[in-house]
Amino acid sequence: MVGERMKQETGFLAAAERAEERGDEAGSAAAAAPPDPEVAAKPKRRQFTAEYRLRILEEADRCTEPGEVGQLLRREGLYSSHLTAWRKARRNGALRGLASKKRGAKPKARNPLEPKVRQLEAEVARLEGELHKAHTILDVQEKVAGLLGFSLESGKGS
Repeated sequence: MVGERMKQETGFLAAAERAEERGDEAGSAAAAAPPDPEVAAKPKRRQFTAEYRLRILEEADRCTEPGEVGQLLRREGLYSSHLTAWRKARRNGALRGLASKKRGAKPKARNPLEPKVRQLEAEVARLEGELHKAHTILDVQEKVAGLLGFSLESGKGS
């Protein structure tokens, strides 16, 4: 273990010394500067236009020699599953089938009565609050009347 580490260190030092002897600043700078570790927080999903998809499918259909389709896919940075899905979409309806579909949750259909419902619910909540206040006032009046010896029903003291 220690011997391997010594070999690695001496190999690294020897390479650095050779670079210095040649006056090769790029070699020493490359050894000294670490690569940039910055990675995008969220990778961006690739989106292909319908025209691009059709063009690639036509090119793939023209490929006759073994390996030509693989070469096309490597050149374009695509996977064979792209071709499979695009061919299926093409069978379902040319440009319409190859058009990009919006991902994510679909928007809910808006109820035309929703604003009126919200307004009425707010009014009900306000009126319930007022009713609660009125009940509280009546309870306090009963208690005060009881403490002072008044009867609220007759309006006179007992």
